[in-house]
Amino acid sequence: MVMGPTCGMVLADLGAEVIKIEPVEGDRTRHLLGAGAGFFPMFNRNKKSIGLDLRSAAGAQAARRLADSADIVLENFRPGTMAKYGLDYASISARNPRVIYVSHKGFLPGPYEHRTALDEVVQMMGGLAYMTGRRGDPVRAGSSVNDIMGGMFGAIGALAALIERRVTGRGQEVQSALFENNVFLVGQHMLQYAITGEAAAPMPDRISAWALYDVFTVKDGEQIFLAAVSDAQWTTFCDALGFDDLKRAPHLATNNDRVRARPTLLADLRERLRGYCAAELASIFERHGLPFAPIVKPEELFDDPHLRATGGLADIVLPDGERAGQVAQTTLFPLTLGGRRLGVRLQPPPLGRDTGPLLESVGYRPPEIDALRRQRAIA
Repeated sequence: MVMGPTCGMVLADLGAEVIKIEPVEGDRTRHLLGAGAGFFPMFNRNKKSIGLDLRSAAGAQAARRLADSADIVLENFRPGTMAKYGLDYASISARNPRVIYVSHKGFLPGPYEHRTALDEVVQMMGGLAYMTGRRGDPVRAGSSVNDIMGGMFGAIGALAALIERRVTGRGQEVQSALFENNVFLVGQHMLQYAITGEAAAPMPDRISAWALYDVFTVKDGEQIFLAAVSDAQWTTFCDALGFDDLKRAPHLATNNDRVRARPTLLADLRERLRGYCAAELASIFERHGLPFAPIVKPEELFDDPHLRATGGLADIVLPDGERAGQVAQTTLFPLTLGGRRLGVRLQPPPLGRDTGPLLESVGYRPPEIDALRRQRAIA
């Protein structure tokens, strides 16, 4: 629902022709509610859509002909699913040895590979939920981090395989998996334990590497994150706020001294800062080059002045649901090439928008396409 589509979106944003093969009834994410409502329009821009019934011989044959014409084939199914339709790597590469085949799974091959995985599953078993929540209260991260990053790693692997194919003339299989992605994310905490012998505490209870590195509740109950992550920044902070006594205190002279004194120091700072409003502190920190952040909700980012000024949001036409045909804004891939953002070339497609032209491109004649429609093998 997210990992494979993310991989395709990355390649599509970078300029590839990406064909999304959907069931004839449409991708399930077109009609999800709640937290899934944005999945389809978010991860399926810049793609073409073809609706195929892989369970029918004719639909599976059409998919195989498309795959035989492709540089890259992406899939995001349980192990063994693609082999049933002759769409696994072994089958496609036998006909198309230059194909690069990207499999997105819950787990890389091994004892867990046949388990059903979700982002939340691997966050729980991979240490991320433990690190995000408080002790005894594991909490998943507030985004589909493993699905999205797993798709990105799939795209990175595909790009590397394309470069290698220029040398060898052959494609290869690339595998990306949720669990291994999650383990990569918590690798810093694993190494902390390996190096120090001390287990990493959940983030709400962690021993911070810096004394001033926290969320502060200030005037009128507003909140703001403030930080000083070097001795020079600490000095700047004290000068900016007029805290000469803290600057001169011998027991706060170095970063590690301040970390040891963190409980009492933070209590002192919370009392000193509570009379400031968040905007005032933001202005002071920005003026002096210190790290800070307002506490922002996702829906407030539509009005973020930086995103609006830099073209970080783009209009899309919603393809499904009650708001089909209406315009909304989406976030773009977070990089520039040649100084420009990668925009929306193709709107998120209605189901089967490109079925006819795509089938014609691999040799189907219009009467054959009409016959497939009558058989409900295509949409």
